[in-house]
Amino acid sequence: MGNGVNEFGLIESISQVLGASATAPWIQVGIGDDAAVIQMRSGFDAVASIDTLVADVHFPQSAPAELIGYRALMVSLSDLAAMAALPRYALVALTLPELGDEISAQWVQRLAQGMAVAAKETNVAVCGGNLSRGALSISVSVHGEVEQGQAKLRSSGKPGERLFVTGALGSAAACLRQQQHLPAVADALSDMQRAYYRPQARFDCRSDIKAASCAIDISDGLLQDLNHVLQASGCGADLQADAIPLGIGATLEDALHGGDDYQILFASAEHVAAGLCIGELSSAPGIRLDGKDIETRGYQHFST
Repeated sequence: MGNGVNEFGLIESISQVLGASATAPWIQVGIGDDAAVIQMRSGFDAVASIDTLVADVHFPQSAPAELIGYRALMVSLSDLAAMAALPRYALVALTLPELGDEISAQWVQRLAQGMAVAAKETNVAVCGGNLSRGALSISVSVHGEVEQGQAKLRSSGKPGERLFVTGALGSAAACLRQQQHLPAVADALSDMQRAYYRPQARFDCRSDIKAASCAIDISDGLLQDLNHVLQASGCGADLQADAIPLGIGATLEDALHGGDDYQILFASAEHVAAGLCIGELSSAPGIRLDGKDIETRGYQHFST
């Protein structure tokens, strides 16, 4: 690293910033060795996911680093919430350009501070990672556990089951559409900015998701992510437009196609406490909104 910063000194400063968020009762060996050592529980399956967030693609580089760090960890953990898993630990790999005015050692420490807050809120240990030189990106590997055989998949939905979402949709997309995401001040966010920078991995809805037949987190747009469930389950879906909960500043278009919500979409034949019913699964292929076929476009990672 440039600017007189020692790589190992930077790792030590990150470890100090993480503090208690780098440890947990199930972490036997954490930061500072070749690998972390985790105590696994009998009767549970391991659940793991990894995301890479690229500067000015998945987050604005000029945003406050603590918001970037919080968002990076939470959006990664959301995949575990969709599987009805309990979060346990995360590994973070940072690719950093040469440190200077824009990306400094202090910037990295603020990034770690944001991750520490998200880790504390979700009872996760950030117990290892890696630093390398290159274009700015953040890779987060998240790990959890779920009772054996109880992970919620996309492929178990059945016609006649009702579809639920765990909260309002569209505010994060509206924030980007209206170019309200910048400038941002970490302790003075607008409601739309909060939806974008401080999404919540919905572990608080785990009991309902455990009772669901299938689930997915809404990262790339309600319709596109719903379509993943339909393809895996061999179903179609009928939605009611007026039942789809809209977030502050959001239009129905934002909610249907925008993405960045990180609410959980799930299907269940049972009564649920945490979900808002937006329609039901059908034996007829495709997605219909108020009885009319609708396009399933959403965020595309490799669009041209």
